[in-house]
Amino acid sequence: MVRSIGRSTTQAVNELGEFAVFFVSSLFAFGGQRKKLEKLIRAIHEMGVRCLPIILFVGLFTGLVLGLQGYYTLVKFGSESALGAAVSLILIRELGPVLAALMVVGQAGSALASELGIQRNGEQVDALQTMGVEPTGFLVGPRLVAAIICFPILTALFDLMGIFGGYLTGSVLLNVDAGVYWTRVFESVQPIDVAGGFIKALVFGCITIGICAYRGFNTHRKSSSPGVRGVSESATRSVVWSSISILAADYLITSFLL
Repeated sequence: MVRSIGRSTTQAVNELGEFAVFFVSSLFAFGGQRKKLEKLIRAIHEMGVRCLPIILFVGLFTGLVLGLQGYYTLVKFGSESALGAAVSLILIRELGPVLAALMVVGQAGSALASELGIQRNGEQVDALQTMGVEPTGFLVGPRLVAAIICFPILTALFDLMGIFGGYLTGSVLLNVDAGVYWTRVFESVQPIDVAGGFIKALVFGCITIGICAYRGFNTHRKSSSPGVRGVSESATRSVVWSSISILAADYLITSFLL
């Protein structure tokens, strides 16, 4: 049992070290690429623009549900006027960064892992190395930089749509005064709350897109099955481990910020 625990611990440490080297080397390799702006714009379009509809849609319905549940909870204590503060703080501090990251991982992260896995199995990565092009900088670097840019923006849009959804439920459908709702929103939200949400978004973006790129790029080594099954396994595990890392990182960051 001791040997098994030691072997698992060593493998986990090696995996973390390999992932860290992969992440840092991809960012540095991207700096030496040609047409960096063109590659970055394409990555931002794939990760940001294509994920925008689902971010807005999920954010709106999250705010609607929060407004509904928050109202019927607060009305028991005669505090329904605090609905705006409750919805805005819950979204900005916790639900916004977490749910936005999960949505991006489900759409863009899984696609990234599958794309890199197919390119690895199709020997396109080897072809880039043969031509003298660093594959991590060419394929992975733009996605990591795009994640650093897109995740905070998508999180902010998610928060805004969620707060608007809370307004629709609380003020339009129920009996909360619209002026009271927005006044409590502006009074309760502090710069430190917004900064904490952006910090979480940046960390989630780096971790999740890094995991998806790492699993996809190393499909030939990390998957138990070759070919298409290996690509499918890499994409599935990328989403699973990214989701777990989001929740774990959220707890750690919250414990330090509070």
